[in-house]
Amino acid sequence: MMKAVLPCLALALFFGERSFCQSAAMPTIIEKNGRHELLVDGKPFFVLGGQVHNSSAWPGMLPKVWEAAAQLQLNTLEAPVYWEQIEPQAGRFDFSVMDTLLVQARRHRVHLVLLWFGTWKNGSNHYMPAWMKADGRKYPNITGKNGQPIDSPSPHSTATLEQDMKAFTAVLHHLKEADAEHTVIMVQVENESGSWGSVRDYSPAAQKLFEGPVPSQLLKREILKALNRPAASRGTWTGVFGDRADEYFQAWSVALFVGKVAAAGKAEYPLPLYVNAALRDPLTDPPATNYESGGPTDNVIPIWKAAAPAIDVLAPDIYLQGSERILKVIDLYDRPDNALFVPETGLEPEKGKYLYEVFAHGGLGFSPFGIDDNNDGETAEALAARLAPFSGDYAAIEPMQHELAQWTFEGKIKAVVEREDHTQQVIGLGSWQAVVDFGTGERTELQKNPADDGRVMIIQLGENEFLAIGARCHIMFKPAGKNSGKAWQYLKVEEGSYLNGEFKPLRILNGDETDWGGPHLGIKPTVLRISLVTR
Repeated sequence: MMKAVLPCLALALFFGERSFCQSAAMPTIIEKNGRHELLVDGKPFFVLGGQVHNSSAWPGMLPKVWEAAAQLQLNTLEAPVYWEQIEPQAGRFDFSVMDTLLVQARRHRVHLVLLWFGTWKNGSNHYMPAWMKADGRKYPNITGKNGQPIDSPSPHSTATLEQDMKAFTAVLHHLKEADAEHTVIMVQVENESGSWGSVRDYSPAAQKLFEGPVPSQLLKREILKALNRPAASRGTWTGVFGDRADEYFQAWSVALFVGKVAAAGKAEYPLPLYVNAALRDPLTDPPATNYESGGPTDNVIPIWKAAAPAIDVLAPDIYLQGSERILKVIDLYDRPDNALFVPETGLEPEKGKYLYEVFAHGGLGFSPFGIDDNNDGETAEALAARLAPFSGDYAAIEPMQHELAQWTFEGKIKAVVEREDHTQQVIGLGSWQAVVDFGTGERTELQKNPADDGRVMIIQLGENEFLAIGARCHIMFKPAGKNSGKAWQYLKVEEGSYLNGEFKPLRILNGDETDWGGPHLGIKPTVLRISLVTR
């Protein structure tokens, strides 16, 4: 039985607040010239997110969650909703836990991204209701190549699909009634769907489909070209896709299932929907035995797009190591037909810098995983230290996130991050260049950053005017293009912050702060407004 919804007026009277209870425009993702933007309340919005641990969305855990959210200075919390809790008995729904999350998010003035832990969670069915897990015949798992049982749900189970569609539709229906103010701005459908331990399902039902013809949607010339396969009018999976047939079949099967769940929910309430990917190594093209097969990894994005058009975004969970791999992932998921969104990344100090690359690639948002203490009894000081690689940047960026979201949509932002070899990097800015060295201290004697976490993004406001945001690096502007060879100088360098859409100067930098080629961005993320002039 669906729980009663607290009306908006009652919430307003209870909390003494208005803004979260006003009628608001539906969150949506727009696209123009291959660039994307998330609109929330009709305004450009960038998700400065934080995701809780898997079992931290229960009411008793939320006090620590909100403590972490405040420390991180996020604007959006990512939190699971659990199928096993929402539908403890077939057809009887309990949204009390989700309602608690909604009410508390409004109290803390934070938006939500809900994560549907449904048929898949990390490739397994562990969040299915107990009454489904107890009936393995009706709701089967995958069968391995040699007949062995695999701890992963079969994407070919019609019974499982029907139940997931009903449950997800009920969740979206409840949101439509309970969340007129759009506290929830996006929903993740499943979690890292796919399978470990077997590239695909080898059950009799699956094998029959595998030995049949490839669906016509995948035989389109542009899809085969994207998959590096010759044109074909018909054929079996092996005949069309050769040694990649097993993993492509699994990707199609999982995407088709998840796409149907998404379409059912979106028909009820059309919030932006995304699917997250457990990544493979993007540099080595490994076989599917080396990663979670079936999810939206970079090599099967065209298959997912064809099979699941109701999914708005295919999003990478970035736990890989090394700047070359991570920057490659960012490039691969930033596509004209796919907005870049990083819903999960590790909390290691060097991961925070990739927030800047997401901005520069026109992304929708960025979120580290596991922000709360997971009931470990962490002190406030330890929490602050653990979140520091992200909270400083969030604090600098959040007051100007609407402006940044618009600038990234307009392609005005460029960024560089420190690589493991600490090499100097150059940002082209038309008639100027920004030369970036990484480290702390004086430019002539920069001390290496222990965590390789130097970063900067530059927004071009005009031909000779820029904003620079970053930390642990030194910027030196140089004339380029039509300005090459001209004498020049800094007209003004101001340190400050944004407030209500306007830059508020704290001080003008000069002398020691700019005379050695340009300004230095220290340990604390800093916002600079820089004007240049030729002479």
